[in-house]
Amino acid sequence: MEESELNCIAFEGSRGIACGPLREVARKVKAVYDARPLSRIMVFNAQTSETIEIDWRGSVEQVLNRIPSFADVSAPPTELRPPERTTAVGPGRPRLGVVAREVTLLPRHWEWLNSQPGGASVALRKLVEQARRAASSADRIRQAQDASYRFMSVMAGCLDGFEEAARALFAADRSRFEALIALWPADVGAHLRELAAPAFEPPSQAEARDA
Repeated sequence: MEESELNCIAFEGSRGIACGPLREVARKVKAVYDARPLSRIMVFNAQTSETIEIDWRGSVEQVLNRIPSFADVSAPPTELRPPERTTAVGPGRPRLGVVAREVTLLPRHWEWLNSQPGGASVALRKLVEQARRAASSADRIRQAQDASYRFMSVMAGCLDGFEEAARALFAADRSRFEALIALWPADVGAHLRELAAPAFEPPSQAEARDA
């Protein structure tokens, strides 16, 4: 996949007209633009809801050549490698990629850690993993809220119930949110439900996904 082919979605007014890789969507939207050049056409990053500005003048090839370059949002994250060892590994140290670091805690903290099954090291690793999962879940919820609100503001900012729906989104009131957006154009509501879904996940379900 080329750099410019991030996943996106396009609307003509409130009607969804294309979704998928950017260049494929641009070809479809160009045909709509040529048929109805006065239409209000919006193209969004399907993940973040950021708008993508495209100059539709000229031929399809000219339009595609003017598309800006974007990082591929579906690309895998850069591989993270553990720091190189700076000390020799003793004969009794397990070969788990463990890196020793100094940790400063109060005596009562060490006392509690040492009383846990497996000792302080095992307990600390478990606590770190729990914190990582909780932070990941919170980040996913925030990103879903931000993307949903960004899309709502552009596509539904003038519709009845917009402010109430926004409050329901950030309050994680799914039933109220869906009841309000059900009154909006079908394609707008369908994409918005998909965007907002992670914002309404129960904490237990989000944590299980991150496990």
